[in-house]
Amino acid sequence: MNAWKYMLPPLLAWGIAQALKVILVSARQRRLNLRVLAETGGMPSSHSALVTGLTFGIGRLNGFNSAPFAIALIFSFVVMYDAAGVRRAAGRQAAVLNRLVEDLVAMRGIREDRLRELLGHTPVEVLVGAVLGAAVGLLPIG
Repeated sequence: MNAWKYMLPPLLAWGIAQALKVILVSARQRRLNLRVLAETGGMPSSHSALVTGLTFGIGRLNGFNSAPFAIALIFSFVVMYDAAGVRRAAGRQAAVLNRLVEDLVAMRGIREDRLRELLGHTPVEVLVGAVLGAAVGLLPIG
């Protein structure tokens, strides 16, 4: 079977998620902001859209009872857990460290770069990305 049949749904879902990020952030800021394309986090999760687009595309092409679908589904859960769990926890730790550094600057004048705090997604951002990816993966494209 042609590999593009498997690659098109996740790539399309990822592209739509990235475009939605630009539209939502630009509307909120009332100016075009393409920088969001290079940042992590945001609504919707393009990671979730990508992996669920792949998973549901595989399910549509191979059957939802197939081994490739099961493997892709587990892969999707790992990616989405990481996006919402592990990376978000790292962001919270960065916030705590930034406050400690601010205290050190105030007390001793030590200068240090701020750590990036927004590293992951909220559960809602992951869910919306997953729904987007699933919907695109179920489309009869490719």
